[in-house]
Amino acid sequence: MEKIKMSKPIVEMDGDEMTRVIWGLIKEELLNPFIELNTEYYDLGLEYRNETNDQVTVDAANAIKKHKVGVKCATITPNADRVKEYNLKEMWKSPNGTIRAILDGTVFRAPIIVEPIKPYVKTWKKPITIARHAYGDIYKGVEMKIEGKGKCELVFTSENGEEKRELIHNFPENGIVLGMHNLDKSIESFARSCFNFAVDTKQDLWFATKDTISKKYDHTFKDIFQDMFENEYKEKFEELGIKYVYTLVDTVVANVIKSEGGMIWACKNYDGDVMSDMLATAFGSLPMMTSILVSPEGNYEYEAAHGTVQDNYYKHLKGEETSTNSIATIFAWTGALRKRGELDGNSELMVFADKLEKACIKTIEDGIMTRDLAVLAEHDNIQVANTFEFIEAIRNRLEEIM
Repeated sequence: MEKIKMSKPIVEMDGDEMTRVIWGLIKEELLNPFIELNTEYYDLGLEYRNETNDQVTVDAANAIKKHKVGVKCATITPNADRVKEYNLKEMWKSPNGTIRAILDGTVFRAPIIVEPIKPYVKTWKKPITIARHAYGDIYKGVEMKIEGKGKCELVFTSENGEEKRELIHNFPENGIVLGMHNLDKSIESFARSCFNFAVDTKQDLWFATKDTISKKYDHTFKDIFQDMFENEYKEKFEELGIKYVYTLVDTVVANVIKSEGGMIWACKNYDGDVMSDMLATAFGSLPMMTSILVSPEGNYEYEAAHGTVQDNYYKHLKGEETSTNSIATIFAWTGALRKRGELDGNSELMVFADKLEKACIKTIEDGIMTRDLAVLAEHDNIQVANTFEFIEAIRNRLEEIM
């Protein structure tokens, strides 16, 4: 068959360890035989990030702003052990954090549902997408240990020297205090990305804070979302037959559990951090989670929600057999290809992305799966495949579908 052509490139960001091995396999077995793949390549492997003083990560993020679509392999965020292992110049920052900051993006994570893997919550029939505001709150918090008696105040000094003060607490004894912040601009970007994604995917959008307790901090989130919805998105939502729902965070947790799924759940930073892991586990497996970074300007970066699978990589280096789940990484590619096709009016590319996803799902539903899924699956004829066999099985089904 004639290969599908691409007029504009996808920004391709290679990564580390076992996911880097899988990345090459996916291109070799599932993409290059069917597509004249057009990518602008950036090596975000830890060695090259170190060699370029992490400039390659900045360049990749700026390339996404230029080309609108990127796809990223999982990467190492180094700790002290990694600094020694890779002889790094310094402990480089998370590439995801750097890219997220440059794109001013919101992270959307959703499970990939397959018939043999049943959600732990029996009412869930459709994926639930978590949208996490990945700025501020306790992640940029300033903490202090209080020793002895004393008064702690919140003080803001304006540029002209005027002060505003709020008493936090009169400490009668030892304690602790935490100060955190956010920016209206960042909250607006978060809200716009959420509303745009809801329109894009034609899903209801749920948002929740604790504004009854946090009458200024959380209430600001609520007000910004509501004002933007009323002024810019209400008519679009009504045309599409979708809803924007605001409620308290404890209420939304209860309603999510009782729902059948199929909505976007927008969360503040900490809530999104915790709830995304809860959803991944409740739906079955972190390697079955998609992750999309969406900027308010309409830039998209697709990746797997999981890490570099370090333990399997070390086994692979020793020549031992591995059974690494490649589904989320494949879906990162299909997401990017579909979005590229959508932006360029390339229906062939969009159809191919759909077919590759169907081939992945059919492989698992036929009983062929990696070890992490085999322990969760309800299936009469499970065949545990190694890393390479699993991708080969997907290739066979893709050829049948094509």
